[in-house]
Amino acid sequence: MDELEIFEVTEACDCYVESVNRLLAQLSTSGRVFTAGQLQEMVESAASHLFLGKCNGEFVAMLTLGEYLAPTGRKMWIEDVVVDAAVRGRSFGRAMVEYAVEYAQRLGNGALMLTSRPSRVAANALYRSCGFEQRETNVYKMNMD
Repeated sequence: MDELEIFEVTEACDCYVESVNRLLAQLSTSGRVFTAGQLQEMVESAASHLFLGKCNGEFVAMLTLGEYLAPTGRKMWIEDVVVDAAVRGRSFGRAMVEYAVEYAQRLGNGALMLTSRPSRVAANALYRSCGFEQRETNVYKMNMD
């Protein structure tokens, strides 16, 4: 089986922007386009960590880890987890999540959280198998566009 190489994006590069947009299109139908400026902003932010997974020369997975401090402690969130449809079922999603968990542990004590729609059955099963516990809470969103 081909191995997945996971790394944190630490420089803005057009090849990363193209790959993120290709993967985002598989995650959401919102039509949102990720720009080179947004990548530069993420790279410069100590609170955002964009990880890409590469296999056989192709970027096939991504995950973002965000962190912040609150009076109740350090909070870390996993966001935008996606594995290219062409390589799903090869445990690349698990590898990405486990990599993020290990990275978060190195950041220090805190809570690592994520959200996933109930319709994403496989993703929810993955997160539970990685040790995440489902919480009884409501998530609210307000777009600031």
